[in-house]
Amino acid sequence: ETPHRHGVKQHHNEKNHPSVKTNSAAATNAPVAAPVPATKGAVTAARPVNTDTKFISPNSNTESLVVHGQGMNILHEDLGFSRMPQDVMHTAQTVNVVPKLLMEQQNVKSLDEALRNVPGITASVGEGEGGMSGDQFLIRGFQAQNDIYEDGLRDFGVYNRDSFDYDHVTVIKGPSSEVFGNGTTGGAINNVTKTPHLGNSYGGQFSGGSGQYYRGTLDVNQQIGESTAVRIVGMGNENNEVGRDYVYSHRWGIAPSIAFGLGKPTTLTLEYFHQTDNRIPDYGVPLLTKPGTSIARPATEFGVSRKNWYGTSYDQDDSNVDMLTAHLKHELNSHISFYDDLRGGMYERYFSASQEACDSTCNAEFFSSNPEAAVVDRRGSKGGPEPYQQDDWSVQNVFSTIAKFNTGSVKHQIIAGWDVEHIYDRRTNYAYNYNGLNGTKTDTTSLLHPSANAPGLLLGGVGQYASNLVDISGVGSALYKTGSATDVGAFFSDQVWFTPWFSATAGFRWDNWNSHYAANGGAVAQGVSYGQNQGTFNPTVHLMYTPNENVMVYFNWSQSTTPLGLYVTNSSEPLKSSTQGFKPERSSLYEIGAKYNAFRGRMGFTVSAFRLEKGNAMLTDPSTGDVTSSSDRQRNQGFELSASGEILKNWNVIATYAYYDATTVASLTAADVGKRIQYAPKNSATFWTTYTIAPASPWNVTFGGGLTWRNGVWLDAANTERVPSTVEWDAMISHSFLKHWKVAMNGYNLSNRLNYSSLFSDRVTPAIGRSFLFNISASY
Repeated sequence: ETPHRHGVKQHHNEKNHPSVKTNSAAATNAPVAAPVPATKGAVTAARPVNTDTKFISPNSNTESLVVHGQGMNILHEDLGFSRMPQDVMHTAQTVNVVPKLLMEQQNVKSLDEALRNVPGITASVGEGEGGMSGDQFLIRGFQAQNDIYEDGLRDFGVYNRDSFDYDHVTVIKGPSSEVFGNGTTGGAINNVTKTPHLGNSYGGQFSGGSGQYYRGTLDVNQQIGESTAVRIVGMGNENNEVGRDYVYSHRWGIAPSIAFGLGKPTTLTLEYFHQTDNRIPDYGVPLLTKPGTSIARPATEFGVSRKNWYGTSYDQDDSNVDMLTAHLKHELNSHISFYDDLRGGMYERYFSASQEACDSTCNAEFFSSNPEAAVVDRRGSKGGPEPYQQDDWSVQNVFSTIAKFNTGSVKHQIIAGWDVEHIYDRRTNYAYNYNGLNGTKTDTTSLLHPSANAPGLLLGGVGQYASNLVDISGVGSALYKTGSATDVGAFFSDQVWFTPWFSATAGFRWDNWNSHYAANGGAVAQGVSYGQNQGTFNPTVHLMYTPNENVMVYFNWSQSTTPLGLYVTNSSEPLKSSTQGFKPERSSLYEIGAKYNAFRGRMGFTVSAFRLEKGNAMLTDPSTGDVTSSSDRQRNQGFELSASGEILKNWNVIATYAYYDATTVASLTAADVGKRIQYAPKNSATFWTTYTIAPASPWNVTFGGGLTWRNGVWLDAANTERVPSTVEWDAMISHSFLKHWKVAMNGYNLSNRLNYSSLFSDRVTPAIGRSFLFNISASY
């Protein structure tokens, strides 16, 4: 018997929909802003109003409609769910947005690519027993692997998220447990999906280019009757990784949805999402320490080829994701609205990855007179991670009410409700037979010339070679592992306008977190079982000064908690007899900021200064997954800036900058005090700009480009391992023709610089080399 694998690949994806038909690149033009009357009990920004003009082609008498959208001013974007109903302008917190237009211009194909436009986010594949892959992000240096949402509901799965069903992506920085529940130390990522709309639209595109890249997407929206519409979004994608040997991804997805009651007081939207992905996991290259120095750096910095991949023919990451979501909204009257959001998800995954390590002998041989003798161990320090089959399911329901009313001259907006979720994770572990390798638990390959062939290494079926299963400290060598958790939360907040220009919000959320972990089979046939039940309380306070429709100055104080065992589906479970009593991590945010809409809403500017304190921090050993401390205190303080929108007619820009002073201020390991927090860059910035020539003419052309920059970061708490800075230059050019068609070319990492994308505790993954994509798309 051998472990089940999900062979897969294939076609169809990405692109965004226009809610109104457009005929050319003119859709990127700037808005003409006009104030919108304030909602009762709330202050609202001046929003752009679409102004439609008629264009007559000089080559024909055909008349068509040109729609002027709102461009890239992110202050006009909504956050995508009922618990945070304000737009970015009136949200008292740092919020970064990757708008639809930006994703289209950059030909974004995944959540990871979208988030490269957000400063302070780094990608990291978790390690330890069991291994992790999929989307593993850090925000401001803190784990956010369980803080990924779609339309306000958690996306619990462990997989690489394609962006084909995304309208735009928002990142809410800092603790937000009052809104999202446990977690969100660094912040939350919310993906706003494409849903049905009134009117008909039909779109599709095909991309091809470097790395044998082939990608197709489809987006069809059809109105049925007066208030019903259906939408189908699909994707198929095949590509190799430019600059890396053996690494590829074959995936396909589909997302049909239907909405009833559009434009009516009661609206019901039903969405189904499926994505299948067959890819090769990439754990990158090891770190080396040059004799006479004390800082380890990537092997590629010392001449090792950036293409080197240290996996075996057994390595695989196959996933199937299915989610069914229902969003119900009912406007009882102009004062009260009800929302109910329900999602069920099933996640199936087979994962096997090599975890190469270059020990002191390997390091010494590489820097000797015979570097060819250096070999790496692909099984890691404990013979893992080993393959496993993961079968998960989750369900979440959030009910909320928004009530607007006056008490005398004071206006109120109350948001209240409850949130119930349950997650279940079941893993079947497999083991390798090492008898063909001289009876030792090693699988080595050359550091300079690795081979995917591992002679004598055999992968067993269920229960076979059980003695070679990874020994989990405090648990033992388990064949089966089961984790589950139930969270019941209630939230309440009240925003009070004491005057038209000054308001305050006070809110809280209470949660009861009940989690369990069990391991049995293999060498622990008798089984072990652990559990904990913890209550958490997270308050928040906002003060907002809004002297007019285009200015807001705010203060934000908020807290979040992260109980032990929160990451049920996407990490090794740390629960054991020695850790059951650990208190949750607690984080506090102090932030002041300002947001400004300039030039009649064409441009938006933000500035914020913050101090984020994390107490009771739990340290996890990267090799074993063991929790070794629950008393460290960490602090990240700094400031962030952004500018977005249309500088001049047809000239769009979006730019961000973040400065972080991230430090460990107290630790059981005295040597770590005063050191920088791992994965938190001191400086990071993004910039993207485009200019359209003659947008309403047959000879139109849009060209642009941008920069992604991040300082080098430390990979360990002791600051002895460091990855260099990232500098990536990208560019694009496009032309619209025949009213509905567009051709575009994108270039990525034009300087072919050696950058690093995913960061580990003792190795890093080189980012893609110079690559180009050609794209042709149609929109009707």
